[in-house]
Parts: sequence; structure tokens; C-alpha cells
Amino acid sequence: MSIRVLVALALPQVQEVVEVELPRGARVADAIEAAGLRERFPGLEPARMAVGVWSRPCGLDAPLRDGDRVELYRPLSADPKTMRRARARVRPSTRSRSGP
Repeated sequence: MSIRVLVALALPQVQEVVEVELPRGARVADAIEAAGLRERFPGLEPARMAVGVWSRPCGLDAPLRDGDRVELYRPLSADPKTMRRARARVRPSTRSRSGP
């Protein structure tokens, strides 16, 4: 028996979703290897990236079930909280504090 799993990778310039067929009992690392992402994207190190199944972080040894979606997460280019604070500082208030 086998299972079908999707492996998703989103890079700034390209997004890939690869369907792979694996034996029952396969792990996240097996799915990433079967997808052949290292061959398609030289320089990509899937073993050093954060991974998850259906948006839930997990380890490379997490077991897979039929229909799972393995996702590889690239590091954030900027801290979301810092960016939000910077946008709030730049934008002037639309309310007048001096009154009418």
C-alpha cells in the first residue's frame, strides 16, 4: 500500500507543489527527498528549513498520512512586528489633535 502526499515550497521567484507517492509509514524527510527539490533548486537545503504539515510545524521524522501536504518554510526576511511598527510610524494620523 502507498500514500500520496503533496510537497509545497514557496520561494520569492517561484512556487512549487509536487505530488509524490510513498510507502505507508513514510516520514516528512522521505517526502522531501522524493520530491527532488535539491535537484530542481541548487543551493536549497531542505534539511535546514523549517517544515510543517498543513501549516502545523513538525520535525523531519513526523509520520505522514495519505493526503497530507508537507510545507517547507523559508526564513522570514524581516520581523513582522518590526515592519508593522515601522509602517505605523511613517503614516501620519488622519485625526487632528488640535481640534476644528
